[in-house]
Amino acid sequence: MADSMSEMLRRDMECEGLLECFHGLKEIDKEVFELLHDREEALTVDDIAAEVDRERSTAYRSVQRLLQAGFLQKEQVNYEQGGYYHVYRPRDTEDIAREMQRTLNDWYAKMGQLIGEFEEKYEGSAATSATAER
Repeated sequence: MADSMSEMLRRDMECEGLLECFHGLKEIDKEVFELLHDREEALTVDDIAAEVDRERSTAYRSVQRLLQAGFLQKEQVNYEQGGYYHVYRPRDTEDIAREMQRTLNDWYAKMGQLIGEFEEKYEGSAATSATAER
């Protein structure tokens, strides 16, 4: 179960915690993202699996989660004699940060709306209950 907002605010978080907070990504996903970010060249899933010392299927699932979250880009590399393979690299950090900021702004607006609905729904109900008990 997800931590409550107050628990998250009390927890000592690092910037990589945004990957988990915004997208529900796992520790392996953070590790893969950092690996790709630190590399000059794009890597294949096999390269990633070897670097993080995990099975290829585990690395592949992590790459898929990062792609779905919008943190990676996938490129096709063609062999001269036919066929191809895919390599992965991180997307531009500024683009990712802007998207996280938009998500945060959307979330903030939604929470403000829900707080307003909460206030409308329960406004005066405590006073009504106290009067009814007398």
